[in-house]
Amino acid sequence: MIIPRPGSSDPLLVVEGKDDLHVISHLSGRAAPFLTFGIRDYEGIDNVLGSINGHIDTPGRPAVGFVMDSDRDPNQTWDRVQGEFAKAVRAVALPDRPDPNGTIISESPGTGEPRIGIWMMPDNTSPGELEDFVAEMIPEDDRVWPLSRRYVNQIPLVERKFAESKTGRAQVHAWLAVQEDPRPMGLAIRTQDLQIANLLSQTFLAWLNRLFA
Repeated sequence: MIIPRPGSSDPLLVVEGKDDLHVISHLSGRAAPFLTFGIRDYEGIDNVLGSINGHIDTPGRPAVGFVMDSDRDPNQTWDRVQGEFAKAVRAVALPDRPDPNGTIISESPGTGEPRIGIWMMPDNTSPGELEDFVAEMIPEDDRVWPLSRRYVNQIPLVERKFAESKTGRAQVHAWLAVQEDPRPMGLAIRTQDLQIANLLSQTFLAWLNRLFA
């Protein structure tokens, strides 16, 4: 269950944007309705990173997680995460590189400091963003998905309004646009146009369970 207005004592997931909020809400609602946590949209990776210090030093919250895009360079993004943790009052030792299954830092017993989770879209190790995570939910035997990718790939470079790094995003939204009843990514999960039995979705759900259960 997603807490609509999470307070300082509620488990919390901090995300980059509204799309992340809706995708994760619908994904957890379908597969893990017993989990209870709030989600806050911080409108960009800079704001997510900037919130780390305050959240991990807040006593009384059982767990807090941070979800952000890896973007073009996962190692560089992880270095930024480490830099923000280094500024915090609470001493937290992060691994040199993120856990492919989602990073979890155990709570400090007796201090009231929260358990910490970090997930970098799509899979903690690859360049990319939320749409690359969602692409794994498109059924393997879907016959329109290859056509959607081909359509985007055939747009001449001089006519494209998106950066090369956003090609995957364009492909996913092209596929969503030609469904029988086109919906945003989150709703497409709820209506099962997007499937959640794939390995990446299940790995993410397992990370949520380790963080919030």
